[in-house]
Amino acid sequence: MFTMSRRGLLASAAVAAGFGLNNKKLAFVNPAHAETSLEPTNGFYKYKVGSIEVTAVYDGIWRKPHDPTFIKNASVEETKTALAIAGLTTEFVPIPLTVIVLKIGDRHIMVDAGSGVGQWQANATNLPANMKAAGIDRSQINTILVSHFHPDHVWGLMEKGTNAPVFPNAELIVNSTEYKWWTEPGRVEKLAEGRRAAGKRIADVFPT
Repeated sequence: MFTMSRRGLLASAAVAAGFGLNNKKLAFVNPAHAETSLEPTNGFYKYKVGSIEVTAVYDGIWRKPHDPTFIKNASVEETKTALAIAGLTTEFVPIPLTVIVLKIGDRHIMVDAGSGVGQWQANATNLPANMKAAGIDRSQINTILVSHFHPDHVWGLMEKGTNAPVFPNAELIVNSTEYKWWTEPGRVEKLAEGRRAAGKRIADVFPT
């Protein structure tokens, strides 16, 4: 049975307003099923969900050092064993960084923006080239849905050094709770020392 809380309804209304849907009748559709790949490659992967074309674009790998507090229900040794069974390196936890682009009609909607070339992980530099290989020009991106403000999700919005917008034609849609948390006065000083540089950049770039 479908249920929706008041909070969920308000959040949905905010998203609908962002897409210009707030004056349209609400309709429920049957579940969509992913179709076979349109164009699988090493740098991107395309498939369809109903009429929506989905492109998963590879940015790079976060080589996360082993940390006993990172995976709550498994020790470092158990993590290494699982990685070995999967045929992966055991030297670190390999976490792939991927950005999703949705083509809905003539609109291109990006979910997060990656970590930015040379701005977070040394080997997370592949997004621009792989977007180009997938036939997606950054000027085509109409909307970017920002899930949260961690560097691997928002540094790709800004050029390194200048903070100039990488996607100048895109509307940004951000969760209000996430946005208010990061941009409230005094937030930078409340952050742990290692996160203050990121917090300051967010405070400097995003309007309050």
